Amino acid sequence: MSVSVFDHLVLGGLLGDDDLAACFTVDAEIEAMLQFEVALAEAEEQIGLVPAGTGRAVRSAAGSFEPDIDALRAGAAKDGLCIPELIRQLRAATGPEHGPSLHFGATSQDVVDTALVLRLKPVLDELERRLARLIALLDGLEERFGARPVMGQTRMQQALPIRTADRIAAWRAPLRSLHDALPALRPRVLRLQFGGPVGTLQQLSGKGPAISAALAAALDLTDGGCWHSDRTPLVEFTGWLAQLSGALGKFGQDIALMAQNETGTVRLAGGGGSSAMAHKRNPVAAETLVTLARFNATLLSGMHQALVHENERSGSAWTLEWMLLPQMTVATGTGLRIAAGLTENIEDMGGS
Repeated sequence: MSVSVFDHLVLGGLLGDDDLAACFTVDAEIEAMLQFEVALAEAEEQIGLVPAGTGRAVRSAAGSFEPDIDALRAGAAKDGLCIPELIRQLRAATGPEHGPSLHFGATSQDVVDTALVLRLKPVLDELERRLARLIALLDGLEERFGARPVMGQTRMQQALPIRTADRIAAWRAPLRSLHDALPALRPRVLRLQFGGPVGTLQQLSGKGPAISAALAAALDLTDGGCWHSDRTPLVEFTGWLAQLSGALGKFGQDIALMAQNETGTVRLAGGGGSSAMAHKRNPVAAETLVTLARFNATLLSGMHQALVHENERSGSAWTLEWMLLPQMTVATGTGLRIAAGLTENIEDMGGS
C-alpha cells in the first residue's frame, strides 16, 4: 500500500515517473546536502574563516559518509527536519579537529533549500528535453494531417470548418511559450540559499557576501542571497509546472472528445480495454492528461499558501512545500511522457 499514486506498486505504471522521482529520494537529497556542506567548508577555508584543511577533511568525510537513516528519521520527528542530526553525524565522521568548523555560519534552511534547487537542475533539464520532443512530435503531426478539414467547435457546438493544423497550433502554442520561458526561469529558480540563522550572515564577520559568491560559483547556482521567507522562486517554478500540465490537459481533453464514437475525427492506436465490453478502446492517455492538469491546478493553490511565512522563517509553510512540490514535478513529467506517447499513437486525424 502506498500513500502516493506516483510510487504505488500498480498505479505507478500509469502515473509514475521513475526518472524524476529519483531526484526526490532520500539518497539524492542527502547527496545534495553533502555537496552544500563540502562547498561551504571549502569556500570558508579559502577566505580564512575556518582552519586550513577543513575543506579537505569535510570532502573526505562526505565521500565515504554512510548516514544512519533511522537516526535521521528520529531527528526529523524531534526537530522538524533532519539537518541537526545530519550535521552531528557528519561532524563525527569529519573528526574532532575539523568537525566543529563544519556548517559554520549556515542554518538548516540553507542546506535544505540549496539541496532542493541542486536537484531541480536535472529536473529542469529533463522537462526541457521532453517538452522539446513533444513540440517536435506535434510539428510532425501537422505535417501528416494539417491540411485536412475538421469542424471547429465553440461551447461544445459545431461552429465553422477549420484545418486540422489550426487545432494542432492551439495545442502547440502554449507549449512553445513555456519552452521559451525556461532560460529566464532557470536562474530565478536555481538560486543558492545562504542566509545563516536569521538571514543576515551576521556570524561571518562581514565576509558573508564573498562566501556566498564563492559558494554559488562552486555549486553552479545563481548567487541570489537569502530567500528564507521569500518563496516566490519556488512558487514561480510550480506555476510553470501547472501551466504546462494545463496545456497538456487541454490537448488530452480535445483528443478524448475527438475520439468519441459520435465524432470520430481521430483514430488512436491501442487504447485501454474494458473488463466488460470487449469492443471499447478507451482514450486512457488523453484522460490521464486531464487528470494530471487538474491535480497540479489543485496543488498550486497550496504552494501559494506556502508564500505566507511568519517573520524570518516558517516551519509550517516550509513543510507544506515538501509535500507539494515533488508531486507537482512528477505529475508534470508524467504528463509530458504520456503526451508524447499519445501523439505517436495518433494513426489518423481530421476529415478527408
